[in-house]
Amino acid sequence: MPEIKYPQGIEKWLLVITAISCAMLELIDTTIVNVALREISGNIGATTTEIAWVVTSYGIANVIIIPLSSMLSNLFGRKIYFTSSVIIFTFASLMCGLSDSLWVLVFWRFIQGIGGGGLLSTAQSIILGAFPPKEQATGQAIFGLGVILGPTFGPVMGGFITDNFSWHWIFFVNVPIGAIAAILASRYVTDLPGVQKLKKIDWWGIIFLVIGIGSLQFILEEGSSEDWFESAEIVFFFTTAVLGIVAFIVRELSIDYPAVNLRLYKSFNLAMGNIMNFVIGMVINGSVFIFPLFTQVALGWTATKQGAFMIPGAIATSVGMIVVSRFLNKGYNPKNIMIIGLLMNSCFLFMLSFSGPDSNETHFFWPFILRGFGTALMMMPILGLAVAGLHGKDLAQATGLSNMLRQMGGAVGIAIINIYLNRSTADIRGNLIGNVSNYNDATSERLGAFTQMFSQAGYSSDQATQAAYSMLDGIVTKQQMLVSYNQGFGMLGFAVLFCIPIILLIRYNKKDKIQVVNEH
Repeated sequence: MPEIKYPQGIEKWLLVITAISCAMLELIDTTIVNVALREISGNIGATTTEIAWVVTSYGIANVIIIPLSSMLSNLFGRKIYFTSSVIIFTFASLMCGLSDSLWVLVFWRFIQGIGGGGLLSTAQSIILGAFPPKEQATGQAIFGLGVILGPTFGPVMGGFITDNFSWHWIFFVNVPIGAIAAILASRYVTDLPGVQKLKKIDWWGIIFLVIGIGSLQFILEEGSSEDWFESAEIVFFFTTAVLGIVAFIVRELSIDYPAVNLRLYKSFNLAMGNIMNFVIGMVINGSVFIFPLFTQVALGWTATKQGAFMIPGAIATSVGMIVVSRFLNKGYNPKNIMIIGLLMNSCFLFMLSFSGPDSNETHFFWPFILRGFGTALMMMPILGLAVAGLHGKDLAQATGLSNMLRQMGGAVGIAIINIYLNRSTADIRGNLIGNVSNYNDATSERLGAFTQMFSQAGYSSDQATQAAYSMLDGIVTKQQMLVSYNQGFGMLGFAVLFCIPIILLIRYNKKDKIQVVNEH
């Protein structure tokens, strides 16, 4: 076997910067649109239900193309495929910004998701392939930073752009960055040596994957608004998801040229690493999803204020990545590091579960620093475990599978939190309302004070009474949201602890570091 030559000097870092920039672009666009949906819907005349398709179409395209990235890379060559993905993503971004109707925007968001999905997994294999085995923790840290910083800065950028310019610029900002990235990719990204281009294409495997994973992603994205299995549409897509995924698995395990090599899961640690990737997606996306809702609905924060608050936690994760990469390079047991990170995330969630109506940035600052550092401790070893011992096209397949499972985990986490919040909010409101009565002294006293306040402000007797009841209802609503979110944080905190047995099952040899033997 010929000696593997790794990129050196400026060429190496231009390659890494190109890859991580493209990965961050893709991840930023999974969240940047969310904060601008209200303005977009008003501008193009879409309903709240219809505008959700701007997010859903991107997510469906993303989760379909990510596991196929390795096959497409082998089919066209990694240089052509990655460069083409950048160009497709950039052009689709331009067209999204120029869109003047809902379904035109949805179409180009789907195309953008196809290009973006090709960027994420290929970028990870490019970054890992740029570092020799003894420096793999550095490569994992760099990719891990992109995974964390992209979703964190997306809402901040979205809020700033929407407040100061227009929603169109959420997409236009990708164009110059994408153009530069395409030029750099065509110059520095190389094909994988020794990988033969595909002679046969697994069309049935691709079709089954599109049907199964696409339907599942649709259910997770739209289930909450459609009342889940009360909807005939959700029942239909659930059936197609099950049939599609079963057919896909049977197909991929029965042919010699699968679109996605599921046989890689014979590696126990790869399977455990991907299960943990799924859990990380649930924890990170679940907490990132629930906290903005909590602060904006229960505490009255603006979207920009909430987004800016997340930045110190992301910086803590960046520092944590550097620290953990050094620990891993020195041979520390990654299982111990993961458990410590997991406990830190659990503590963070339990601390948030004691929030009150007077909670502010000061109360949340240190819990989020703890979360940021703990996330680095969880993510770094898992990135290594999920691809350990693989190289070439197997490495590309493994990165595609691990990224798909992290994306799916995020969608599952958000769906579960949505179900929980909807049901718990109704129960909690019922319990609170039971204690609000004209026969209750505290209620009568509070209503009297409110009525007097509005009367002194010039309201008529009837108006003052009505305003007092409305104000009391607002207080009850805020309290119900506060209790509901606190319980949600507590539930997530307990859920994280159930991952400890999974970590303990991972096989680790003290003589070995987490390394990836690969070809670039």
